[in-house]
Amino acid sequence: MKLAYVFVEHPILHLDHTFTYCCDGFMLQRGMRVLVPFGNKQIIGFVVRVEEVDASYVETLGYTLRDVIQQIDQEPLLNEELFSLGEWMAQEYLSARIACYQCMLPSKLKPSSNHGHIKMEAWVRYVKDASVKLTTKQQAALTFMKEQQEMLRASFYAQCKSPGKKLIELGCVEVFEKEAQAVLSNTNIEEVSVVLNKDQQYVIQSVQDTMEASIFLLHGVTGSGKTEVFLQLAQNTIEKGLQVVILVPEISLTPQMVKRVTKRFGSHVAIYHSGLNAQEKYEQYQLVKQHKVQIVVGTRSAIFMPFDHLGLIILDEEHDSSYKQDASPRYHCRDIAIQRAKFHQAHVILASATPSLESYARAHKGVYKLLEMPNRVNDCFPDVHVVQMKQAVLNKESYIVSNRLLDAIYDRLQKKEQVILLLNRRGYTPILRCISCGHIQMCPHCELALSYHKEEQVLKCHTCGYQQKVPNHCPTCHEASWRYLGIGTQKLEEFIQIKFPQARILRMDADTTMKKNAHEEIFSSFGRKEADILLGTQMIAKGLDFENVTLVGIVNADAMLQRSDYRSAELTFDLLAQACGRSGRGSKQGEVIMQAYDPNHYAIQCAAKHDYLNFFQQEMKYRHLGGYPPYRYLISFVISHKEEQYVQQAIQYMMRIVDKKTDCKVLGPATLLKLKDLYRMRVILKGKNQQLLQLYAKDVYLQHISLKLKAKLDIDVNPLMLE
Repeated sequence: MKLAYVFVEHPILHLDHTFTYCCDGFMLQRGMRVLVPFGNKQIIGFVVRVEEVDASYVETLGYTLRDVIQQIDQEPLLNEELFSLGEWMAQEYLSARIACYQCMLPSKLKPSSNHGHIKMEAWVRYVKDASVKLTTKQQAALTFMKEQQEMLRASFYAQCKSPGKKLIELGCVEVFEKEAQAVLSNTNIEEVSVVLNKDQQYVIQSVQDTMEASIFLLHGVTGSGKTEVFLQLAQNTIEKGLQVVILVPEISLTPQMVKRVTKRFGSHVAIYHSGLNAQEKYEQYQLVKQHKVQIVVGTRSAIFMPFDHLGLIILDEEHDSSYKQDASPRYHCRDIAIQRAKFHQAHVILASATPSLESYARAHKGVYKLLEMPNRVNDCFPDVHVVQMKQAVLNKESYIVSNRLLDAIYDRLQKKEQVILLLNRRGYTPILRCISCGHIQMCPHCELALSYHKEEQVLKCHTCGYQQKVPNHCPTCHEASWRYLGIGTQKLEEFIQIKFPQARILRMDADTTMKKNAHEEIFSSFGRKEADILLGTQMIAKGLDFENVTLVGIVNADAMLQRSDYRSAELTFDLLAQACGRSGRGSKQGEVIMQAYDPNHYAIQCAAKHDYLNFFQQEMKYRHLGGYPPYRYLISFVISHKEEQYVQQAIQYMMRIVDKKTDCKVLGPATLLKLKDLYRMRVILKGKNQQLLQLYAKDVYLQHISLKLKAKLDIDVNPLMLE
């Protein structure tokens, strides 16, 4: 008798153990999906082990085993490496293993009950010559099909529709179904002759001379030519018959990276990011699995592509928080890259102009190999000016854009040069307040103010997505006296358009990039100089390379410093330093104008001076004093429920457990803002020993399950955000 041990896809994911089913009559292997009975339902399961047992063994179990209903796959979806990776993730991030396996696969292949059907296409193939006399056109069609052997039916009909149908009727050609496949573009490889500078040569040689698998931190200033280094290293890796994955943090950075890669390596590049639909993701996944491509360019989830001979992993903008998954399992892409590199004996390149403090500290300790590129390719940094907005407002200048920035924009428009304006807040204004009574329109589901979007005349919550029409009267005092406080990208666009009526403006934020390929269309248009000003949120602040941009204006440069998160200074420095790097990347001198109400903050001053090392040293002092990463490890527990009493009950039980942990520090409990109708409270464990903290966290997790509390527990190992 054959038994299959199956993980099931179930809402109660803490059922982190297998269920046993009889599978006689099926050719099951580890890693296949099966349809199994579970209670009174039929759900999808994931086979992790198959074994032969005697019938007598089954009798000793004391219960009746049920049978597998259906075998879904004909071959395993995950290889042994990915199975081991899932086990490691479950331990590292305190997550159910089924959740780890789910995040590795495109949605069409996930072990989930709501998996979609894979798109099939009609194909035709030659079977035999005709036994009856054919017309001249029919014979020509059959000869053509005999040469092709098989092809898409649509293509066959395009060549010979009526004769083709007759051949199908006669049985000379047959129709069959085949999985839809990604169509590789006809991009031609461009012959390029690149002269590398000393910094680029040093980095490439250092990586190539390192025989053993290593982790490199490439700290290269903006405009230092890091992308060319990636391409050269990728070329060397491919020539060895190995695979390469190049990761970018956000979908907005994908188009330019894909363009650079396909120009160098042609059409045989897979692209994998959240902008693709489920079928497109599946097709790109299959390109890698079937060895039709050797390079993958994508965002965070591309790290799980089915590589079997991986040679190089590159994380561009490695500092970016987008590499951290915000749902269980809450993995960091950098950790997954390092784990996969260990298995494949591959090199990992962590690259950034503003490395995360954790990575730079590890490089200084020798855990990573530090490679520096301190000079720009054009050997010229932009001039940076910081405008004191308090003084500008006192001088009766606009609180939106200072006179200095307005003058600089006018100058660039006269010279036919381009401008980038950064404001990291979308919408028109973030707050709508009644002048009479001070009432602020809040989201009914979150303890957050609704943002006003003028174009649609609605108020939106940027957290849960709730929206409503702008009320005519205040619901508290019934006066029709609204005041719009603050500034968003819509208001900035309106202001700039009024000041410069002839300017062609493109806005890039979450509202303008909802449509498919919107990022690429906006960047392509700006790159063709069809617009003078590109205005947007943080998605325009990093990774972009436009030679004609000579001015970057940063509105509300110190806005993120108001956050209560311990990383607020680091996030501010990263954003400003990256935004500064968009200016003056060509032959023309660049300029950056930052507008700030707290211009003397060290994050702003260091960004203005392009001085990462000084910022690193100052910020590390504060991290050491506060006992925050990289000096301590953190584990966050967030309890949530729609009823506050259940949150309070669960937090009381948790505090009884964590208060007994004497060799770590307990922070909390702290009440968080209500989001999406959920009351939330948080407790944080802080300590020097990550393994010990994880043991404590697992104890909390298991006791929370055993108590069968109604409130939900979310665990985040090494959280990046504590707001």
